[in-house]
Amino acid sequence: MLYQVHEMQRAVLEPWRIWAELASDAYSHPLSPLSYFPQSRKFMAGYELMLRLTQRYGEPEFGIESVTVAGKQVPVREEIAVDKAFCRLTHFAKDGVKAQPVVLVVAPLSGHFATLLRDTVRTMLSDHDVYITDWKDAREVPLGKGPFRFDDYVAYVREFIRKLGPAVHVVSVCQPTVPVLAAISLTATDNEKVQPRSMTMMGGPIDTRRNPTQVNTFAKNHSIDWFEHNLIQRVPNKYDGAMRKVYPGFLQWMGFVAMNPDRHFNSHWDFYEHLVEGDGESAEAHKRFYDEYNAVMDLPAEYYLDTVKRVFHDHALAVGTLEVAGQRVEPANIRKTALFTIEGELDDISGHGQTEAAQSLCTGLPATKKQHFLAKGVGHYGIFSGRKYREMVYPKIRQFIADHA
Repeated sequence: MLYQVHEMQRAVLEPWRIWAELASDAYSHPLSPLSYFPQSRKFMAGYELMLRLTQRYGEPEFGIESVTVAGKQVPVREEIAVDKAFCRLTHFAKDGVKAQPVVLVVAPLSGHFATLLRDTVRTMLSDHDVYITDWKDAREVPLGKGPFRFDDYVAYVREFIRKLGPAVHVVSVCQPTVPVLAAISLTATDNEKVQPRSMTMMGGPIDTRRNPTQVNTFAKNHSIDWFEHNLIQRVPNKYDGAMRKVYPGFLQWMGFVAMNPDRHFNSHWDFYEHLVEGDGESAEAHKRFYDEYNAVMDLPAEYYLDTVKRVFHDHALAVGTLEVAGQRVEPANIRKTALFTIEGELDDISGHGQTEAAQSLCTGLPATKKQHFLAKGVGHYGIFSGRKYREMVYPKIRQFIADHA
């Protein structure tokens, strides 16, 4: 019922949202007499803030139209290389560019859309041929497509690796480091012809027993039954995925905000003041960030509960008990795929040492095929987005891929 109540609330707020949009235009448009009132900017800012707080945020676009390659601007177009029930493998094609290392970016299936990694992709495109796992909103996947579990995630990654061939380098960001390491381990165990040349793991929960964060502690201290009874809902009839069990995006968003409520309150207040002061650049920066941050997707319930149990409760990969489709996952069998682990010193999502734990699991790799990097002064999002990512982290990834290409 919680999902239905949320939809009803959104419907009730819709007239107010439309009114706020009209009022904001009335107090800001140069042809409107109201825009010349002494307090017009304050009124406009208030209505604009109300509009931002009540509007729906749909799936953003990557919007990468061109990149610089060897000093020249090259057009970029998106292609769907593989279309699965719960995921599209999206290729950022660049015509007329000579062969570059192929990179599979595995995006998190943890609330936000794959566009959260826009900066990751845009930066990598100058030097690499990039593909990304573009996960679909579970509320739009018809119930007849069946469930999606942790094992299915691993199977998707293995299929995409086979599709891209033995020259592929895999980059996983945050949550997917666990299923990606599982996928590559199974690929090695089965001695498949297609094994990635390298795997880069960034800020992921390989072993959440190390320096547990608030996120880790919350997951550990609540039973699977608690998560199922309090967070899992059925999709309302208005969506294609009607009656599918999901962890709704709006509940995830509430959890994100609850982690740092003061920061978000201050950010919105600053946005209001920027509008009053006429600081359009700062206001636009706020909009860009929250357009992405507020765009959330529903997760398949089976996958979410599987992940909580295997990763945060059982620490199955770290203790050597993880099985996928009945097969034991053994990272020690990886011998061909070089490993690069990256952590942020100030990461409050995946604590220091949690990603580095992959180094001790991959005992079959020589020291020449292993590397670890701790990004000083960098938080969780700074590992894969923003100036510090571009200037501090990405050059390390580029060099690591080049060294193992």
